[in-house]
Amino acid sequence: MPLARPVWFLPMLLLAGLAQAQTPDPAPDQPSKVSVELNRLEARNEGCRVWMRVANPGAAVDPLRLDLVIFGKDSVVNRRLALDLGPLPAEKTMVRIFDLAGTPCDGVGTILLNDVLACGPDAAPACLARLAVSSRAQGVALEK
Repeated sequence: MPLARPVWFLPMLLLAGLAQAQTPDPAPDQPSKVSVELNRLEARNEGCRVWMRVANPGAAVDPLRLDLVIFGKDSVVNRRLALDLGPLPAEKTMVRIFDLAGTPCDGVGTILLNDVLACGPDAAPACLARLAVSSRAQGVALEK
């Protein structure tokens, strides 16, 4: 003997099927955002030590090389450098450290991610769009 269903059951079942059919699947080819965070500036006798936190939720990226421009508190360019953050293993968060010799931390105003010099198999513009930047360093912004 078949089970009796309430009258509203069939229309609800049809609506659920339509809702599921209209929900787009996330694009499988769209790469995950790589988070680049200016985490800390550390004053040292030789200059300023910069701590960067890099979180890669997706596939491995090798190499990852950034073009950075350091601006002083007066918004004048202090220096430009290439920073090698790769290789970044898949689904891994890492800390990278570099020194700004001869530059005191209290003189750093902004760090600009000017461009991507190398980014695994991706073209630099596509890779730049994948990078999300932020800063926890008090009074110093990381921008792109």
